[in-house]
Amino acid sequence: MFAEAIGGWMTNSLALLADAGHMLSDVAALGISLAALQVSSKPATSSRTYGYHRAEALAALVNAVVLCVVAIGIAWEAAHRLAAPPEVAAPLAFLIATGGLVVNLAGLAVLQGHHQHGGMAVRSAWLHLLGDALGSVGAMTSAGLIALYGWRWADPAASLLIAVLIVRSATNLLMETVDVLMERAPDHIDVDLVRDDLLALAGVAQVHDLHVWTITSGMDALSGHLVLAAGGRGNDVLALSRAMLQERYGIAHITLQIEEARDSTAPS
Repeated sequence: MFAEAIGGWMTNSLALLADAGHMLSDVAALGISLAALQVSSKPATSSRTYGYHRAEALAALVNAVVLCVVAIGIAWEAAHRLAAPPEVAAPLAFLIATGGLVVNLAGLAVLQGHHQHGGMAVRSAWLHLLGDALGSVGAMTSAGLIALYGWRWADPAASLLIAVLIVRSATNLLMETVDVLMERAPDHIDVDLVRDDLLALAGVAQVHDLHVWTITSGMDALSGHLVLAAGGRGNDVLALSRAMLQERYGIAHITLQIEEARDSTAPS
């Protein structure tokens, strides 16, 4: 970050400065992600019965917003520079951007294999590093075009491309985070299909107040009410339901209330 900031100032390269600004947000983002992982591992308390797992979602939300703010700043400056592209010391800018790419590729290698299963905090950190790597590639490309062909507009154009890439990553992360905080049903679970599978179990007559949501990445929860059919036994239905939900949908946090069927002929 410091190398690209100083190099961007020395070479007058907005692409390098944009990448340095992106890295500045990443320093904070990586710290937030690390803190969130530590906080989320704390045990549940009597007042926070689910523990601190949502800290990951909050950290990802902050990271996504910061990414969008950085992208807007880059785009604003790039738009001004496109009108009158300044001189850029392209060879030095190319060397510095190459160093930035090497560092970011090393960071991606460290997180490789963990970003898909390590939760939103790890995924957001991985996205930040990926955006930095792409930013370094953009800075290298613009410096090369300036050095070879004198296309000074390539520097602000590359900066705009970096901003677009940042917004794209941030938007996906933001939507996923909002879904978790709004307790939307996970994409991989069809709630209507879950209801049909519960109704198909022996001893179940009705299913109502069925809710499925995500506490944090990889931790789905379900609650609902099951009305017993005539002759149905509560313990048997509960055991069958839990086994089916865990095996078929991978839901481990299950809360089901068993209700006796009401006699429609009895006085209310």
